[in-house]
Amino acid sequence: MYTAYHDEEWGVPLHDGQALFEMLMLEGFQAGLSWITILRKRGAFRRAFAGFDAEKIARFTPARIEKLMQDPGIVRNRLKIASAPGNARAFLKLQKEPGGFDRFIWSFTGGQTLRDPLGMTRERVRARSPESDAMSKELLRRGFKFVGSTICYAFMQAVGMVDDHVDGCWRYQPR
Repeated sequence: MYTAYHDEEWGVPLHDGQALFEMLMLEGFQAGLSWITILRKRGAFRRAFAGFDAEKIARFTPARIEKLMQDPGIVRNRLKIASAPGNARAFLKLQKEPGGFDRFIWSFTGGQTLRDPLGMTRERVRARSPESDAMSKELLRRGFKFVGSTICYAFMQAVGMVDDHVDGCWRYQPR
């Protein structure tokens, strides 16, 4: 599962607003856990969060939050679950802006995939960047939660905004 995720998804530039929202939500749920945990639960997350349909999530009630707290298929962290409706509302506002969420989120990298000019090795992989710091700050300002700089950097790697495939990986592209 993890290999398939790496080979088929991780680091591939993603420009679908709905899919970007899903990945940002999943990265927020991953905080403090391993990514394989989230991958194993991704199907349950999609079911529990209405396919990450932001319009539906934005209408989640406290009763729905309580029901999700009982779902063993997802990460049952009250703060993370309770943040979902607000994140969905913030996402929907951004979707209404010119270019939508895709344009907004990719603006932090100038619309391009960032690659380290010195090449990437395991020793050079980092957990945050000036771009993820800026993204985090702006997402927080716009009402998102669970979007710290480290979460944003992992999101940027996942959706291809940053290419951190290391030398020796078949997906590695020399700079």
